[in-house]
Amino acid sequence: MAAQRRSIGPAKYYAPLEKHSWHATAVNDASSALTSDSGGDRIMCGAEPRRRDSGRPQNDLRSKRILYPFIAKYPLSIGLALLLLLFSAIVSLFVPALIGRLIDTGLIGADLASIGTYVPLLIALGLALAIANALRMYFISSIGERLVADLRQAVFSHLLTLDSEFFDQHKVGELVSRLNSDAATIRNVLSTTAATLLRSVVLLVGAVVMMLRTDTSMGMAVLLVGPILILPSLQVARRLRWMSRRTQDTLAEMSALATEMLGAQRTVKSFGQERGQAETYRSHGEENVRAELTRLAARTGLVALVGLCGTLAVVALAWAGAVKISTGELSHGELVQFLVYAFMASTSLTSLSEGFGSISSLRGSTSRLIELLGRAPTIVARSTNPAVPTTDLVPALEFQDVSFCYQASPEKGVLHGVSLKAKARQKVALVGPSGSGKSTLLALIQRLYDVDSGTIRLYGQDIRDMDPHVLRQRIAVVEQDPPIFSGTILENILFARPDASDHEVRAAATSAMLLEFIEGLPKGIDTQVGERGLMLSGGQRQRLAIARAVLKDAPVLLLDEATSALDSVNERLVQTAIEHLSKQRTIIVVAHRLSTIRSADCIIVMEEGRIRAQGRHEELTRTDTLYAEMVRLQFARAETDLAMQVADI
Repeated sequence: MAAQRRSIGPAKYYAPLEKHSWHATAVNDASSALTSDSGGDRIMCGAEPRRRDSGRPQNDLRSKRILYPFIAKYPLSIGLALLLLLFSAIVSLFVPALIGRLIDTGLIGADLASIGTYVPLLIALGLALAIANALRMYFISSIGERLVADLRQAVFSHLLTLDSEFFDQHKVGELVSRLNSDAATIRNVLSTTAATLLRSVVLLVGAVVMMLRTDTSMGMAVLLVGPILILPSLQVARRLRWMSRRTQDTLAEMSALATEMLGAQRTVKSFGQERGQAETYRSHGEENVRAELTRLAARTGLVALVGLCGTLAVVALAWAGAVKISTGELSHGELVQFLVYAFMASTSLTSLSEGFGSISSLRGSTSRLIELLGRAPTIVARSTNPAVPTTDLVPALEFQDVSFCYQASPEKGVLHGVSLKAKARQKVALVGPSGSGKSTLLALIQRLYDVDSGTIRLYGQDIRDMDPHVLRQRIAVVEQDPPIFSGTILENILFARPDASDHEVRAAATSAMLLEFIEGLPKGIDTQVGERGLMLSGGQRQRLAIARAVLKDAPVLLLDEATSALDSVNERLVQTAIEHLSKQRTIIVVAHRLSTIRSADCIIVMEEGRIRAQGRHEELTRTDTLYAEMVRLQFARAETDLAMQVADI
């Protein structure tokens, strides 16, 4: 097994966030820019309130503030890009003036010396413009690529810190859409549109100044007409913002549906829902197309309107200029010069109108990302006290009058006044009907949610005073449906502790009764398990999850139906391994198969979120009717199954 282990780069799944110092800075800066004015409603669930995200749209100022920390990371590249942009714009403004002089002196005046002077100068300016524009595009594009990578990393890292309640309320596919498409929209706008807008503003102002110098009266006419052309752009831009948000939302819905259905493709096939789900996806796609076409119609209409007005203005100026030439107030070269500047101003106005539409898309995308980066985790340490060491002098785990309900249904309590203790290296089992709160207890121990009232203590310390990361380092979990990551068996086991040695990995696999299976594979522990472990059977996935939990070597082990997918032989072997583990760890196990917890030091019977009874197996069969009935039904079912197997033989 040691020979099979390679340098696999486990950072694929568990690279520590501390390595990305820029991420912490950017997210902290962005979050601090948001939390000062973040709104929200409060809901009561038990004795203490929990905060709920209001989901209200964010304003434009916050959209700009959230991007600033990411943009400010590249001052040198941005400075060079701006200098090149200004240089190219200023050089562009010199070209019409030189063309006007070339016409008046070289062509109209037939001065060959002037032609020999101005033509090489124009060629040199054209070459300088080409080089400056190429460098500008490179710097701006590189900034855009770096920015979108930083933004995606920041959003992804921040998502990993958010509470379970956040993920209870949001679809994974929608979050993935925000992570990818929204960040890409921001990249496109900032790397292309922002530069175009800046250049258009410089050219517009410069062209107006040069027109005023060329002919004051016609220049003043342009100043009067210009605002009339800009006002429609501002009005339509407000509508484009909402349209862009709608387009992004429908795209997120498509992504959520695709993620959900492709992840459950076996279920889709087994129920014959291929056509039905394809039709649902098509309807979402049509809605997205309609939203995008509506946005495009408004945007292209705006561009067409501005372009038409600009063209009419140039025609009017040409007519006015021709009249001035006939009266001797303007030369031919000056008219050409003025018209080029007017065309430059018209083109800049058109670019500005297009840019307003793109900026509206930026606002729509950033408002969605604000909802992510502006959402601060609520599961944090209440104090800076260090975690207490494990000790046998106090209970390893203690619930004191704990009540809890999920935020999605605050009117329905899940736990009511639960109090229990688990001593160090004791095995405590939780049994009861479905929905009685057993798995919720395990979630509260990990502090995936905060209690509404009461206290949970780990080795005598209130878990709300502990750093959640430190708390969870002391707890290992095997879930009822354990998540298995795409990759190798080794990568999945090392997910618990990346620095584990080959000997420790082997020992964990042995404890989970997984070693024999691994050694029988052609590639051994380097075997790919497929997405979500689809290449493994249910029992193999369960044992892999147990090996991962064993490798973590935490003092508290939580088992949520950990043997539910195993056959009777493997169940017995894993139970033996768990019995050995209980000598060094405190084990809290949720079980429906009562045969697996008969040896537990304490069995807690739960019903409707309350502890109904507790004691050892023999005691509860005598004193608690619910437990006795559960035992009777399970053993009756076992006898029936055995009889059927004998009949088959």
